[in-house]
Amino acid sequence: MTKLNTPGLGMASRRSVLRGSLIAAGAVVLGSGTANARAPRGPMPMPKRVPEWLIQAEAEVIAKALPADLTGYTRVRQELVAPPFAPAHEQVATGGSKIIEVYMETTERLMTVDEDTGAEIWALTFNGSVPGPLIIAHEGDYVELTLRNPTDSVFEHNIDFHASTGALGGGALTHIFPGEEAVLRWKATRPGVFTYHCAPGGEMIPYHVCHGMNGTMMVLPRDGLKDGKGNPLTYDEIAYIGEQDYYLPKNEDGSYKTYAVAGDDYSDSLEAMRGLIPTHSVFNGAVGALTGENALRSKVGNTVLMIHNQANRDTRPHLIGGHGNFVWEAGSFNDAPATNFETWFIRGGSSGAAMYTFEQPGVYAYVNHNLIEAVLLGATAHFVVEGEWDNALMEQVVAPRTFEV
Repeated sequence: MTKLNTPGLGMASRRSVLRGSLIAAGAVVLGSGTANARAPRGPMPMPKRVPEWLIQAEAEVIAKALPADLTGYTRVRQELVAPPFAPAHEQVATGGSKIIEVYMETTERLMTVDEDTGAEIWALTFNGSVPGPLIIAHEGDYVELTLRNPTDSVFEHNIDFHASTGALGGGALTHIFPGEEAVLRWKATRPGVFTYHCAPGGEMIPYHVCHGMNGTMMVLPRDGLKDGKGNPLTYDEIAYIGEQDYYLPKNEDGSYKTYAVAGDDYSDSLEAMRGLIPTHSVFNGAVGALTGENALRSKVGNTVLMIHNQANRDTRPHLIGGHGNFVWEAGSFNDAPATNFETWFIRGGSSGAAMYTFEQPGVYAYVNHNLIEAVLLGATAHFVVEGEWDNALMEQVVAPRTFEV
């Protein structure tokens, strides 16, 4: 993929500093937009004017900043892949720090949420998937993201990296209309797994997040993962799971509403979200996205690192038939992992990680252990594990049979 030409990030302007800023309470650029930008359909929140002195002060601070010293950094391109998979990466970094180049598009697409009920949503996505792709770097690396908003999009978009420092996680510097692109470079200084999400401002923030626009950034320690005693921990595979709560508008008869284009559901969706009761809570975008033919595959003896993202609501992952041998519940790899968890807790607006080595073959159900959400709303995935059964761990002494009273 060729390098994209974009304006320098050092040339801050009123537009690049404040559009999408939470400080601005949903402010948009105070002036003209691009000719091909289209406003979302339906009633939109009114932008609030930012004090002129604040706009000027922020612009001056960024304009005076010295350019980063990138001497000694090697540029590498990371090819992102669709969930539940992870891009190629090193668990222990070799060589010096790198500039990890990644590319994402903000794609708006119609997705089926539940085939049985016909529920669907105009999903707002990074690279067309819910969740967005997993990005991986090591502590001390730079992440350089080219973010492009296609010309046929309805909405403006940006990205807030919880792993980054400054400018609302990059949200204030990446606010792009349809037909625009931006390049953001930030230093990975904190090892762990972190949420990223779109945050255009005001009511658009929950609207975009609850339409699928979120994902995980993993920053590995340069010397790899460790247990509480400093011993190395390695994994054979990653299972990247994004839990998404949807709030789909319904008709009076209880059926789900359908919409012709992205944005047509705006007012109806905001009204549904205000109730704080999701119609669906699913893994990787849809009911059954990780079950049946789509189940995750592994083998006895393999160690899996389960990365779980929930950008909006608290959740309680549980591996039925297994455990969390090592758990980074709050996502920080600077902290020693907890051990031998049955169920762990992922706070809304964060990612967490757990590691397990499969000891028995069969089907493992990975669920949100609010079982109402797992069974009724869709928060279930399956691991299908191959290998030899070990009766020393579990044995069926007597098969089910009738008995006499």
